[in-house]
Amino acid sequence: MPLTITSPAFRDGEVIPTRYTRDGENLSPPLEWRDAPPETKSFVLIVEDPDAPPGTFRHWALYNIPTGAAGLPEGVSAQERGGPGEGVNGFRNARYDGPEPPRGHGPHHYHFRLAALDVPQLNLSTSAKVEDIWTKAQPHIVAQAEVVGTYER
Repeated sequence: MPLTITSPAFRDGEVIPTRYTRDGENLSPPLEWRDAPPETKSFVLIVEDPDAPPGTFRHWALYNIPTGAAGLPEGVSAQERGGPGEGVNGFRNARYDGPEPPRGHGPHHYHFRLAALDVPQLNLSTSAKVEDIWTKAQPHIVAQAEVVGTYER
């Protein structure tokens, strides 16, 4: 079976509840994954909005997620430090920032992309941007999966 990622908060292609947006509580949604390849040594997760007017907008990166993890609880970005690293997003924050598309711009698609890596960690600075983290992960990806949620204002 290939690597898969889902969220108990929304189904693939469906609306992300307001709770997980900047219009709500701005919590990261719970995520679950399964069927990582045996060679997986860590995971990286990014969230991107390709529908943003200036081009792809990056909302979150979480990297150095331990291989034993099978998901992330709600609000993991708001929890204490010492776990996985977080990249600097398009809002210039090193944390999760949920959807906040321009009003009247129509539905935006938020891609929660999970990659299984063949290395136990990515050595990055605390100021690494989401796109830099994804670039650094590329040569180490052994499997990828995504779940897409939508949101409009």
